[in-house]
Amino acid sequence: MRKETRELYRTPILQQTAFWSDVKNQLGLTSLAIDFRSDRSGLFTGSPLSGHIHSDLLVLIMPLGNGHSLAYVPYGPELEPGEEAQGPFLEELTESLRSFLPAHCIAVRYDLFWESWWAREEERYDDRGFWLGEPQRGFSELRFNFNTIRKNFRKAHFNILPANTIFIDLKPELETILHRMKPKTRYNIGLAFRKGVSVRSAGLESIDTWYELYRETAIRNRLTLNDVKYFEAILKARAESTSSPAEVHLLIAEEGHTPLAALFLILSGNRGCYLYGASSDAGRNKMATYALQWEAIRISRERGCTGYDMFGVAPNPDPSHPLYGLYKFKSGFGGNIYHSMGCWDYPLNEEEYVRYLHTELTSKGYHLG
Repeated sequence: MRKETRELYRTPILQQTAFWSDVKNQLGLTSLAIDFRSDRSGLFTGSPLSGHIHSDLLVLIMPLGNGHSLAYVPYGPELEPGEEAQGPFLEELTESLRSFLPAHCIAVRYDLFWESWWAREEERYDDRGFWLGEPQRGFSELRFNFNTIRKNFRKAHFNILPANTIFIDLKPELETILHRMKPKTRYNIGLAFRKGVSVRSAGLESIDTWYELYRETAIRNRLTLNDVKYFEAILKARAESTSSPAEVHLLIAEEGHTPLAALFLILSGNRGCYLYGASSDAGRNKMATYALQWEAIRISRERGCTGYDMFGVAPNPDPSHPLYGLYKFKSGFGGNIYHSMGCWDYPLNEEEYVRYLHTELTSKGYHLG
């Protein structure tokens, strides 16, 4: 059943909130909120509980040109069935979604935050305890479609949102959280403050400061540069009167009046999320990025969050991976690495879907998230 996006349930998954819907609406996208009910016994094998589970999901309609569109579900649905029920559950959910989607919607793309099956299997780790990743696409699809009727799910060629992250437990005292970090990380946090770095919480008035740091970072790392309007939308989004609001902090680390680094911290449900970060080449020896993360952790815990999401790392310490540097930096703060299922497609129009895949494979810098 369709409902107003303001009625989306409170959740720690930022991308499934009314707040995120407002951000995307400001950027010109259409969003749908869908309420659904599932039989508990069909979701969890051997569960002694009966009855139904009520849940919902946020769907973004992405225009593709020529009147076609893609229905994108960022990190949803939140409801995560047992492994054997995941394919059938998502198949039934997708078929139920059809009537709510535009007539020329070619596929539903789920960016699943469900834990990867292969992250729970010992044989998928090497002798150092590092994850080897998922098997080939064909094997993954065979396993995901097991027990489904139409065998229609396809593993997307790319993940839009990060499929690997690090979660830090914020329930212990701050001293314990600090103690669980690697010694070099603890040292660099202290060093930043000893060198005179301070961190302040800013708002829209500091968007130019953020964007200059962000531009420098994107050029340095050869990243696709988002327009400043994207970040303005995050700071302007208002969801206080909804069921799933979020609290936004633009944190800026400075030495005196000189900006050194900045990040976006978003609090949703009981989780803090480090969404975007940027830093200057100048003053790198001041370790401002370490002070920023510590402040984000402290704020998250102070606001009642029980977890902190570092948002995006390499799946293992492979120096050839483009996110290897983020893995080294973020893993120093302690926490546990989490591997999710990533993007899965359910084609609704096979011919147009195949045509879209060709376009996607030949286009660079195409992001939906």
